[in-house]
Amino acid sequence: MQIAQIEALAATIIVTLFSILLAVLMTQSYFRNKRKSNLFWSIGLWVFVVSALLEIIFALNIYYPILMAIYLFSVVILVQFLSLGSIQLISSRKIISSYTIFTALVAVIALASVAVGPITDIVKNYIVFGQPSLFIVIASSLATFPASIVLIWVAAIGYLHTKSKKMLGIIAGVFIIAIAGTLYITYFPSVLYIAELFGVFLLFYGFYSPGHKKR
Repeated sequence: MQIAQIEALAATIIVTLFSILLAVLMTQSYFRNKRKSNLFWSIGLWVFVVSALLEIIFALNIYYPILMAIYLFSVVILVQFLSLGSIQLISSRKIISSYTIFTALVAVIALASVAVGPITDIVKNYIVFGQPSLFIVIASSLATFPASIVLIWVAAIGYLHTKSKKMLGIIAGVFIIAIAGTLYITYFPSVLYIAELFGVFLLFYGFYSPGHKKR
């Protein structure tokens, strides 16, 4: 096993373990309070677990077009579910409904883009590094950029109301994980795993750090 493969495996395994833990905690939180925001966030985190597991498979030098298609689509809907969780905190029902419809339409376009492909080898040196087709890039950008804007907007409003340092950790973690897919789409794939790992650590600090009351 080459050094590059060992490094890729180590990074993806760590990301996967922390993402599973965080997804479990968020799911438990949803079952306690039944809030829609926690529901969408927990779904988004489980999608993140799926993408992280696929990264482990890629690091094992196992990859097929269907797995690449699932990975690319999961990166898109991951960001969308996180933003849908955040938008639930806005009081305007009209904004929530409009954004939900928009994300659904864009998700269909993104699904179509990975379905028709073509998807070439996006894994190089055991990490996601290759670039997808132009159709996939455009469809993914239509999802990830608006979703990132929504995350920033809602997070800024939330911090202004709470002034919580732990919320800053949650805000930063969600944003970093969300833009990880955007950075990949915009031709900065080398930071993908670093962004994921850093984002998961920040989320873990925000949601389940010592002295932080479970919510």
